[in-house]
Amino acid sequence: MITGNSGAGRSHAANVLEDLGWFVIDNLPPALISKVSELAEAPGSTISNVALAVPAGANVTDLLESISDLRASGSRVRILFLEATTAKLVQRYESTRRPHPFGDMGLTEAIDGERAELEAVKAECDVAIDTSELNVHQLRDRLVELFGTDSPGGEMQTKLVSFGYKHGLPLDVDIVFDCRFLSNPHWVEELRPLTGVDQPVRDYVVGQALTATFIERIERMLALVMPAYVKEGKSYLTIAFGCTGGQHRSVAMAEEVKEVLGRLGYSPTIQHRDIERASTSG
Repeated sequence: MITGNSGAGRSHAANVLEDLGWFVIDNLPPALISKVSELAEAPGSTISNVALAVPAGANVTDLLESISDLRASGSRVRILFLEATTAKLVQRYESTRRPHPFGDMGLTEAIDGERAELEAVKAECDVAIDTSELNVHQLRDRLVELFGTDSPGGEMQTKLVSFGYKHGLPLDVDIVFDCRFLSNPHWVEELRPLTGVDQPVRDYVVGQALTATFIERIERMLALVMPAYVKEGKSYLTIAFGCTGGQHRSVAMAEEVKEVLGRLGYSPTIQHRDIERASTSG
């Protein structure tokens, strides 16, 4: 189910899933969701993966009831929630000159009102994507990564992200580890131009006694929570590691935890969000 802020990319997401072979219905009223589910599950149906894009302005109460009914019936339901900052949504609406569907009021007020209305839906989502800084190609890549090989019985997809706090905290993550307490390779002249994927930087970060303890505690925590997430039916999990600039400590830690998850039997993907940005503080 695709939902979220108006202007955040719902229709584009629906098009991407259609290209991936999903059976997609856009602008479906919540009252008809159960009917579509019945058709998809009827004997002889050849429909496997169904994506329903819920229109802007849909009744939130009806939507939540439909989600609850589907889950109670045993259907595997995933909710993709697309969002963006108010400033970015204003920019998009002003460029298209389309009216906001939330009502006859100022654009900013309409966006903020819709955002408040959708909080209950966002709380139910399986994966949230902040499209504020994504172009259509980047959004497509993220959706293909999530849903390109999706199947009703698929395992939980895990992603690791490194980032720099000075470039903003990523909004679409589940767990965040702050790595700024570790000694910074930026202040070592020969390491400054390198990144956390380079072995000298990884050796510097991981070689600290504090880092060894940190990784050991993370492994113990993940060994506890990962099976619990799977048991609860969580489909997507994103774990982020942050440092000041997003080039050194967070990158090295994400790479190390990728190996940790491998030992625990998981196969995460990894993204170093800010590694290409000019570094001034590691």
